Amino acid sequence: MAGTFEILQSGGGSFLFRLTAQDGTEVAVSPKFTTIRDVVEGIAAVRENAAMGLVVDHSSGAPRPFREEHAGPGCNVVAAA
Repeated sequence: MAGTFEILQSGGGSFLFRLTAQDGTEVAVSPKFTTIRDVVEGIAAVRENAAMGLVVDHSSGAPRPFREEHAGPGCNVVAAA
């Protein structure tokens, strides 16, 4: 089973979505959206772009190897310039 996108109402009449893994672990939380339609479009964008998206390491500190096995199968890793 895949993760679950949950649409939540936030304060001030805004909405957001949360992505949870099968075991209930919170994987990601979206920014706030003003309408449900915008939330659904945001979910669609994540679903479309995340599956084969590149991983770009912009973390600080000394350069370190970031191997595909760290991110899982099918993940394309690109070192930051």
